[in-house]
Amino acid sequence: MAVRIAITSQKGGVGKSTVALNLAVAFAERQRTTLLVDLDPQGAIGLSLARADSEWPGVAEMLVGQRRAAEALVRTRLDSLSILPRGRLDPVDVAEYEKAIYVPGVLDTLLREAEEGFDVVLLDLPSGLGMVPRAALAVADFALIPFQAETLALRSVSQILRVLDHVRSHENPRLRLLGILPTQVRLGKDTSMEVMSHVWGDLAGVLETVVPWSDAYARASQAGLPVGFAGGRVPPEARRFEMLVSELETRLAELGCMIGEGDEQPRRELL
Repeated sequence: MAVRIAITSQKGGVGKSTVALNLAVAFAERQRTTLLVDLDPQGAIGLSLARADSEWPGVAEMLVGQRRAAEALVRTRLDSLSILPRGRLDPVDVAEYEKAIYVPGVLDTLLREAEEGFDVVLLDLPSGLGMVPRAALAVADFALIPFQAETLALRSVSQILRVLDHVRSHENPRLRLLGILPTQVRLGKDTSMEVMSHVWGDLAGVLETVVPWSDAYARASQAGLPVGFAGGRVPPEARRFEMLVSELETRLAELGCMIGEGDEQPRRELL
């Protein structure tokens, strides 16, 4: 059965879709069959890959019965990675899209159809605490919270943690916090590091892996590529996501959730 991880944040601008895309690539390169689902009404994953807003059918068409999952999945050149795009959604219809996803049972049914054969399902959500994030958290196994290392994020992070607690208590008892992921950390900037000192001291579940600020992500987005796909030497930004996958898989194992078939190997002899 696939493990569903909702990538969610109480505020925008934290690099949530950048995290979702590059984390999906890192899971896939670890040979975990991975499905990246774009539930953001703005279609952030497609835009990050420089795709036209109306190029791919996806979730929007599945919601109204115009596509089956097999017709909507986009197979990438990474054998282990597929994408379920947002679909062709007129901006004036966003409210109807959100209402359709929020109907109890609709999103779970859609995901069950799409996720067969996958180890990991990453749900890229719109920022905020509205209907789409609530619907996704109600059917997810885990939540991963990208946290921008700045004061406003620190002041408002309690909002998303409150929502997680409410959903776990009243709607989805299996939902657990997988981790809080610091992003856009400016290692040489006093204000950023001051925020991080509060995060490390005051919040439970903060991951050891952090995503420092780098214009490499903007360059990759401009090219329509994940950060490690531009050619040349593998950049340190891509290595960060390899580290992140290792840490997340360790946390999942500690929580009793193994992804895929594990990493067992037969006994070998060196000499």
